[in-house]
Amino acid sequence: MPTKENLEAAFAGESQANRTYLAFAKKADREGYPQIARLFRAAAEAETVHAHAHLRVLGVVKGTAENLEYAAAGEAHEFRHMYPGFVTEAEAEKNEAAAMSFRNAMAVEEIHHGLYREATEALKGGRDLPETPIFVCGVCGNTVAGEPPDICPICQSPRSKFSEIA
Repeated sequence: MPTKENLEAAFAGESQANRTYLAFAKKADREGYPQIARLFRAAAEAETVHAHAHLRVLGVVKGTAENLEYAAAGEAHEFRHMYPGFVTEAEAEKNEAAAMSFRNAMAVEEIHHGLYREATEALKGGRDLPETPIFVCGVCGNTVAGEPPDICPICQSPRSKFSEIA
């Protein structure tokens, strides 16, 4: 396998390990094992270091304008092409949990796309986005600039499930 493909595969593997270990850390915390949770979070952070190193070598991270275009294109692909097919397949297999997970992600990816487009327009005007809090729903990932809704329009979770992002 050529080195570029190896770097891409390594990036994917490190990224998946990061998210998996963070999920393991949450579970260890809930089960009352704070030091094991800390170990999982430390390993997750190390995997992020590896993933970022692979991205640097691949030359993926560019200027903010290019990064916004890249991110918007990825989100558009997900909500327009990838997730609709995934939903259809999950429904055909009568796997409602997977279908719901895919539907939630699809809706949120469309929101991300819009937020990236808004940021792109601001950047083209020579400015940053206005300073405003950004919240993420801990159930479905819905991302809101400004105050979160009383009920998440994606998953119907209460406002309390939203966390402010620093």
